[in-house]
Amino acid sequence: MALISRIRRVFTGPSPLCSQFSSIRLNSTLTSPKLFISGLSRETTDEQFQEAFNPFGQIVEAKVIRDRATGRSKGFGFVTYTSIEEAEKAREEMNAKFLHGWVIFVDPAKPRENRAPPPRSESGPSEIGFRTNKTVGWCGYN
Repeated sequence: MALISRIRRVFTGPSPLCSQFSSIRLNSTLTSPKLFISGLSRETTDEQFQEAFNPFGQIVEAKVIRDRATGRSKGFGFVTYTSIEEAEKAREEMNAKFLHGWVIFVDPAKPRENRAPPPRSESGPSEIGFRTNKTVGWCGYN
C-alpha cells in the first residue's frame, strides 16, 4: 500500500505541503542582489553554477564555496546580480528546482557576521615552571 502511494506521488507531482513549504521560503523580500543557494551537488563547478543562473539576468559573481583543505564543494554558493529585480526573478524561478540531480533552495544572502578572534589561552608557564592544562592538571616542566 505504501509503495502504491509513493508511486502515485511521483506521477502526480509535488504535494500541496511541498508547495506550501517553497512559498514560505519566498515570503521574505530581497534587500540586496546577492542570493544564497543551498543544496548544491558536490560535483557542481563554478561554470555550471553560473550557466544555471545566467538566464535570469547579468551576473556579477557566481561562486560555489569550497573547503580550503580538500577543495571539495561545501554544497552551497552565492550568486550576485546587477539588480534586485534580476535576483528576485532568479529566486522565483530556481527555488526548489533540480540542479544536477539535487533540489536547490534560493534565499536572500545575509551579511557576513564578524568572527570574534579565538579566546586567548592562559596555559603559559607559571611562576613555579609548570604549564597548567585545565583538562589534565599539569603537563610537566617548561
